[in-house]
Amino acid sequence: MMWFDNVCVYFPPLGHMTDLLYTEKDLVTSLKDYITAEENKLKQVKLWAEKMDVLSATAVQDPEGFLGHPVNAFKLMKRLNTEWGDLESLVLKDTTDGFISNLTLQRKHFPTDEDQTGAAKALLRLQDTYRLETNIISTGDLPGKGPMTVEDCFELGKIAYTEVDYYHTELWMEQALKQLDEGEESTVDKVTVLDYLSYAIYQQGELGRPLELTKRLLILDPEHQRANGNLKYFEFQLIKQRKAQAEEAQKEGKGRTKRQTSDASKKKMRFREPVPERKMYEMLCRGEGIKLTPRRQSRLFCRYYNNHSHPKYLLSPVKQEDEWDRPYIVRYHDIISHSEIEKVKELAKPRLRRATVHDPLTGKLTTAQYRVSKRTGDGHCRTVAGNVCVFVSLFGIVDGYISNINDLTIPFCFALQVANYGVGGQYEPHFDFGRKDEPDAFKELGTGNRVATWLFYMSDVAAGGATVFPDVGAVVWPKKGTAVFWYNLFPSGEGDYSTRHAACPVLVGNKWVSNKWIHERGQEFRRPCGLNETAR
Repeated sequence: MMWFDNVCVYFPPLGHMTDLLYTEKDLVTSLKDYITAEENKLKQVKLWAEKMDVLSATAVQDPEGFLGHPVNAFKLMKRLNTEWGDLESLVLKDTTDGFISNLTLQRKHFPTDEDQTGAAKALLRLQDTYRLETNIISTGDLPGKGPMTVEDCFELGKIAYTEVDYYHTELWMEQALKQLDEGEESTVDKVTVLDYLSYAIYQQGELGRPLELTKRLLILDPEHQRANGNLKYFEFQLIKQRKAQAEEAQKEGKGRTKRQTSDASKKKMRFREPVPERKMYEMLCRGEGIKLTPRRQSRLFCRYYNNHSHPKYLLSPVKQEDEWDRPYIVRYHDIISHSEIEKVKELAKPRLRRATVHDPLTGKLTTAQYRVSKRTGDGHCRTVAGNVCVFVSLFGIVDGYISNINDLTIPFCFALQVANYGVGGQYEPHFDFGRKDEPDAFKELGTGNRVATWLFYMSDVAAGGATVFPDVGAVVWPKKGTAVFWYNLFPSGEGDYSTRHAACPVLVGNKWVSNKWIHERGQEFRRPCGLNETAR
């Protein structure tokens, strides 16, 4: 079940965007070379002009006397016949070839309109989820981020406007207007901003503010045709509204009622009230929401774990930490090294593509509009590129971790799923196991349902990016080098619906994760079926 009103679109992950930074750096270098060439050309032209200015001023004082000198006469012929021609060639010399050819070559790697719109929507999604004031985002009051210009704010508002999102149009056009009022220089004029802003507010059911903003617009541009029409319309509608309110108040016997309850600006909430599940999800993403009681908290421990004296971990036990009790979520610290992480990322980057999920209706992989990330290694080795399986074989240690620590087996060559979430990247609440209403979810694989999930965190995240379980209130924060594990199914084979989880939007930073799903096939003797449907 998907419950988000807004459709989350693709926004390139930082794993690919870092390449764009180097592309832009190369273009800046090329641009500087072009500027230097132009400056050198202008310098030569300037020197020639200054020389000719002095010479001409001397010559015109006594033209006949000047030309009476044979050297001067010869040099005049030479200048007009040769040197002015050389100057013409210099002025007409095209120094743009290097820069233009480089720009044309790199342009194929540039983001598209869809990417820019996705980036804008990512910011709007972050604003809603983390309840960020528009001014906080615009002034760059986030870790490691720079301020936004009037043009940036205006562009965000305009994209929201094209998406018929008048709520965010209002917020960002107001911010653009504020920065213009504070004196920031911009190519965007107040008239254009006021035009968008007044209409966005009107579309949300207000009349008073749009009328005032339209009057302000007409002070700046009295001939603005649309604004003049809107002014008359707003005045007419406002009179009509007040008359209706007065009649209603009189009818109800309330007498004096001067409050304009329809003026939503006085009561409008700063943030839209979300539906309950979304509200819980966003609260958990912000670090709010359900907390463990002291009694339940006292039952969670940290320990050195050797899995009942397993030979692999007898002398070097792993660091195990209980994250949550129901469902039982456990974290393993220092489980994957920095060098292993870098190797995984190096091999995964060329294979990153838009994330896909199983369509419950068709049973096939399809692009998920509610999962904003890129990943590699979907599905079984028989259905993905062979080099992905080679990639997994290089890290057979991953399978060893799972098998040795949790007594589970991985009899099939399943690829390691690698996902990269950039700024705004998220994965809305979902189940990892197939529910009863989608019995054929993993039929093609022939492996049975997903028993458990093993999730590696391969990066720290400056802000945001938590893994949350909205139904129970659990929050697991990314920590590089750790892994978390939980069972999706009870021993009876019934799904544990409390494991519904989500990846919160990345507010600042870059989130790399990789995961393995352990399926039913092969676990018959490792985790025998239980009679109690909910017993672990």
